[in-house]
This record gives sequence, structure tokens and C-alpha cells, in this order.
Amino acid sequence: MGKKSRAKKERKELKKVLFICTANVCRSPMAERLFANAMDESKSSKKILAYSAGLSAMDGDKASQNSIDACEEIKVDIRDHRSSGLTRTSLQEASVVFCMTESHRALINMYFELPEGYPIYLMREFVEGETKELPDPYGQDIEVYRQCRDRMLEAIPSLINWVEKNL
Repeated sequence: MGKKSRAKKERKELKKVLFICTANVCRSPMAERLFANAMDESKSSKKILAYSAGLSAMDGDKASQNSIDACEEIKVDIRDHRSSGLTRTSLQEASVVFCMTESHRALINMYFELPEGYPIYLMREFVEGETKELPDPYGQDIEVYRQCRDRMLEAIPSLINWVEKNL
């Protein structure tokens, strides 16, 4: 296969975008579905699969009710989400990882031996100016979940832009 054919084939392959939080019941399920919906609406030619996991997640837990409610307010359904713990395999399969806080990135790098230059970013890393982290809303009222959701929505255009240029 020639160089141009191989490059063309690689562009058409499925790329996986992994969102990481702590328990995979609040932030990363919202991020996963918000990103997937935005990619669908963007009419991108990229074949992207968004999925999520948690650094200390128990497999099979439902998304938190406030996460479900915050997403339903904007017609995004995450009721079918079930949590999943982060594994070496899920990291190896990912084309890029977006996490919620610097501590998530640090723990991923500490627990897993990632190759130099592995693409792991904060979800808000490419948003100009504002704080880059998305604090955990777990156990707080619905307004905190709405703020978290809205800050994710602000970041998604920059993630789509990154994906279009780099995957």
C-alpha cells in the first residue's frame, strides 16, 4: 500500500475519544454524550466513537440523577449510561483522552505507563482564558450540575476543532 493510500485509509478509520472523571457517574457521562451529539450535528466526516470511564469507578453504576436531569433539560439522554472503570485497554484503544482535572491527568500518568507524547488533555484545555478544570458536582444541587454541563458545552467546539485537525 502506498503512502497516500495508507494515509487515506487511516483518516477513514474509527477514532475513539475517551472522557475520564473519577467515578464515571457525573461528569464523564455528560461529556461523552454532549460530545457525541455535537459531533453528529457538526456533519464531520470523521468516524468518532466517544466513550467514558472513571479512575475509581465501579462497573455498572447508573449516571447520577442530577446528571441525567441536567442533560435532559437540553434534550440529551444519558439514562442508559453504565459506569466503567478505566483500564489499560481502554487507554490503549483511545485516540485521545480528555479528563476533567489536573489530578485525573496526573493519576492516569502515575497508574499507567503511557508513551511519551500520549494525547491526554483537560476537557477545557483549549478554551481561552478561563479556568481549565471541571470540579466534581457529585452530591451537590442541580444548579452545580447545570454549571458543569454548560462549561462542558463551552469546551466542545474546541474539542471538535482539535479532533478535526489531529485525528
